[in-house]
Parts: sequence; structure tokens; C-alpha cells
Amino acid sequence: MDKTPDLKLISAFQENKCWMIQPLAERMNYSIPSVRRFLAKTGYFSSFSHNGKWYTLASIPRFSSKGLWFYRDIGFSRHGPLTHTLVNLVEKSTSGMTADQLGQLLRCRCHAVLVQLYRKGQLQRQKHGSSYVYLAIDPVKADVQEKALQTEYTPLPAELAVQILVVFIQKPGLDLKQLAKSVFQKTGVRINTDQIQTLFDTHGIKKKA
Repeated sequence: MDKTPDLKLISAFQENKCWMIQPLAERMNYSIPSVRRFLAKTGYFSSFSHNGKWYTLASIPRFSSKGLWFYRDIGFSRHGPLTHTLVNLVEKSTSGMTADQLGQLLRCRCHAVLVQLYRKGQLQRQKHGSSYVYLAIDPVKADVQEKALQTEYTPLPAELAVQILVVFIQKPGLDLKQLAKSVFQKTGVRINTDQIQTLFDTHGIKKKA
């Protein structure tokens, strides 16, 4: 007895968690429009990476607290395509996010899309150091983010900056979180990784979180 389309769809995704539409249609022996209807009926997510060409069933992803799920190098978002995902991540961030921060989180380049969102009035941005920080378009949210951002980018006292650089020279293998912890243990002053990164950017030191 032939399987129903629903069973064929489920069977295909039991073999592979993600499919592009053409191979999936061939696997199921149905036309592409028909497969799209089956996907819509069952529920699915399309990838925010790879130009949205990959599909997975809605029941498969186990999303992170930020609404992201990756299968190998393919990214899926609870919030939909890349544009919606970027806006959501920026809106929920404490102090806005840079293109580099978003790129690391999403594992893809997104600078050009962020510029488009800014030009279309879906995000705000401010220049800090050598980077733009993207902020929520809502003025109330953006105001809170700006205040937090100003705190993060407040220049460190010279004595503390020297202490950070000394610890970095002594222990170059530490990442930024470990460096902040080591400085706290030495000075009793709490600093965050953004402050250290800004200091390093100012001095041309290549060190990432």
C-alpha cells in the first residue's frame, strides 16, 4: 500500500533533518507546488541562511534561548527569515549589537542586510569606536539600550587600563571573560568584556571573545 503524502514527508525528514525543495520533491515523487502544500499543512521552518533554501519540519528544531537552531552550517530561526531574526535579536539585546556580534551569533555575514534594515527605518544605529551598534527602532527601547551602551563604552580609568594590559601581557592565552575575571581578582573592580574589547580596539590589539 502506498504511503500518504504526509507519511512520505515525515519519512523523508526522518532520513534527513533538512531538505532543499527540489531533492525533497524528487524523494517524494510529487511536484514542487504539491510538496510546498504538504509542508504548509504539516508546519515547517525555512532557513535564514543559504537564502532560505533549506526546509525542516516545525517539530524538528530545538531552539536556543535566542530562538536559533543550527543543523551543520544551516541556520533556522523561530522568528523567520534573516531580516526578522536580526530585528528581533537587536530589539531584545541589552545595549544593541554590532554586525560582528550578530554575524558570530548567526554564523553568517549580515552587514549588508543590517544596512538595508537601517535605511528602511526598521533599525537605528550609532557609531561607537570603529563599529556601528544597531538599536531598536522603538524610541523607548532604544533609549534604554543607548544608556546601557554609554555605560559599556565609558572609557576606563588609566590605572585600570594599565592593569588590564599588564594581565594580558602576562597571560596572553586568556579569553576576554577570563581576562575580566583575572583583573577583578587583582583589583577588585568589575569590568565587562565590551569594555576590554573597546580598550583593545583603541590600542590595535587583536583579541576576540
